[in-house]
Amino acid sequence: MTIPVRLATDDDRPALRELFLQARRATFSWVAGDSFRLEDYDGQTRGERVLVAQADDGSIAGFVALWEPDRFVHHLYLAAEQQRRGIGRALLQALGWPEQPLLLKCLRRNEAALAFYLKLGFAEIGQGRGSDGEYLMLASRHVQPSG
Repeated sequence: MTIPVRLATDDDRPALRELFLQARRATFSWVAGDSFRLEDYDGQTRGERVLVAQADDGSIAGFVALWEPDRFVHHLYLAAEQQRRGIGRALLQALGWPEQPLLLKCLRRNEAALAFYLKLGFAEIGQGRGSDGEYLMLASRHVQPSG
């Protein structure tokens, strides 16, 4: 099954905002749901390359946002009903993975995402703590984060 992935357009913004809001509220259950806002998507993805995966019905099944200078995956979210269908993998592949290395942070409490990345061969290269809790820095190949 081929999953269509394309560059996001301005027309996708309303659907991406909604997906981002709903996915974060569902995923980060330890954070007050009302702390997430529809407009968060705009600030969180500013200056990033955003790719979308399309569902069979043409809706957006998920998206990935990449900070290109560091090959840093800032966001990867799927609609709840689209999970476990290979869409996350397809979005990473559209970024050139596994041939091109990727970096990302994954919250320790986000166990499903952590298991996903580890299954794909990402390895821990560091750890830290942010406003949402403890995270692991992961790399698809051993690359050193800049700065």
